[in-house]
Amino acid sequence: MISAAEQPTGPAAPLPLTVALAKGALLKDSVRRFAAVDLDFTAVLDPGNRQLMVPSACGQARALLVRNADVPVYVAYGQAQLGVVGYDVLREHRLPVAQLVDLGFGGCRMSVAVKASSGYRRAADLPAHCRIASKFTRCAQDYFDALDLPVELIHLAGSVELGPITGISEAIVDLVATGRTLQENGLVAIEDLFQSTARLIGHPLALRLDSGPLQSLVERLAAVSRAPAIA
Repeated sequence: MISAAEQPTGPAAPLPLTVALAKGALLKDSVRRFAAVDLDFTAVLDPGNRQLMVPSACGQARALLVRNADVPVYVAYGQAQLGVVGYDVLREHRLPVAQLVDLGFGGCRMSVAVKASSGYRRAADLPAHCRIASKFTRCAQDYFDALDLPVELIHLAGSVELGPITGISEAIVDLVATGRTLQENGLVAIEDLFQSTARLIGHPLALRLDSGPLQSLVERLAAVSRAPAIA
């Protein structure tokens, strides 16, 4: 929980528009999506770029290049009016941001996985009080609480696939895209928690104070994503 003293502050200055973009797998598609609504952030894709705050070609906006998990932080605290982040991050960190559009790219699923040789075929087969390794311990806790299955969660920041391989855990909860990494490490997904895609998020106060341009941009992004804005 965020204490009263740590509550997110008001939005950043309305001009230029600031957009928090996640470095890594979502970046190229995020840049393409904004380019489709005439905001050109392609400079962030230049291999020689070392700037973390990059203006758009039109000068009307700027991109903050941050880690995926930090996108909702910058939006919640008003340093960016908009951001693009995976739904998995929103489920795990639960910061007070507005979910605006399911952008539809970056698709993957949050799954429970075990050693292929384990004999487990569903999450409910796991023994009570077994160890589960994950970067997403909140998501994992919610899931196993719903199953009424008590487990011991181990937070790992790196390759959680090593959990069952080394014996530190019986299973893992992690994002799965193609399943190739699991397969190459002798693991198999046995149950999905939820599907994750990239989401456009916004600062609630900035949206409430918007005189029209911000909402117009959100609607255009929803249109090019072929998805309705999230109510």
